Amino acid sequence: MSADKVLQERSLNIQNNIRSIAIGSFDGMHAAHQKLIEQVDALVIIERNTGYLTPGYKRSLYTEKMCCFYYFEKIKTYTPSEFVARLQEDFPLLERIVVGYDFAFGKNKTGTPEILSELFGREVIVVDEISFEGIPIHSRTIKAYLREGDIVMANRLLGRHYSIEGNVISGQGLGKKALVPTLNLKIFYYQLPMEGVYATRSKIGTKWFPSVSFLGHRVTTDGSFAVETHILDETIETAEGEVQVEFMDLIRKNKKFDSLQALKMQIEADIAQTRKILLSRD
Repeated sequence: MSADKVLQERSLNIQNNIRSIAIGSFDGMHAAHQKLIEQVDALVIIERNTGYLTPGYKRSLYTEKMCCFYYFEKIKTYTPSEFVARLQEDFPLLERIVVGYDFAFGKNKTGTPEILSELFGREVIVVDEISFEGIPIHSRTIKAYLREGDIVMANRLLGRHYSIEGNVISGQGLGKKALVPTLNLKIFYYQLPMEGVYATRSKIGTKWFPSVSFLGHRVTTDGSFAVETHILDETIETAEGEVQVEFMDLIRKNKKFDSLQALKMQIEADIAQTRKILLSRD
């Protein structure tokens, strides 16, 4: 029997023994999501393939619970009763379902937590809205803070530092020659913060480095959009594959400079400010 077949059967055996699940999109795996997750054996994640805080399987990195994906395009025509029947088929020992207060399911979102309880016939727990300092915790709220550059508040609602991952690509080559060397990243799927410069940490391979990162249009040079990270106190000559960038705080918004020398002086100030921020967070 192949290794893939063994893993598939092992996963199915685990799934067949699940007695409690939480259902939702779980985009962000944020602090409110964790209140659902802590009550169950596994997650049923509704995958929509749109802009994310945590795309695809990355959600599984923020929980030790089993993650089962239902692809929205394949289940969007299910009636509420068909959806519940699918759950009972996939989880034959299912006894408890946990959902958020605003959970909706089935074709045209006609299913409510009350309907779920009636159709399932067993325990359904509905978790009330969860807030932080009076701010309701939702993925859409976190995305709004990211678009405003309020990384600190986004991180508080997430319950962790927001991070993105991208593949190293070739850049202008200008940084190493006239400014500071950077790793240029190609980012897919993630919700990006507001254009600007950020105090960050960057993970290359298995090691984390203090860094300062820029994302936005390079308005002083070629005007193209870029995501770049400069590693502090280390010389990274080459890097390949995936790099993870974790956001700590906003240094400044993106702006145009009159010359490369003026930009270089600002970058040096950005680096100094980043050092202060990272030192205060250690």
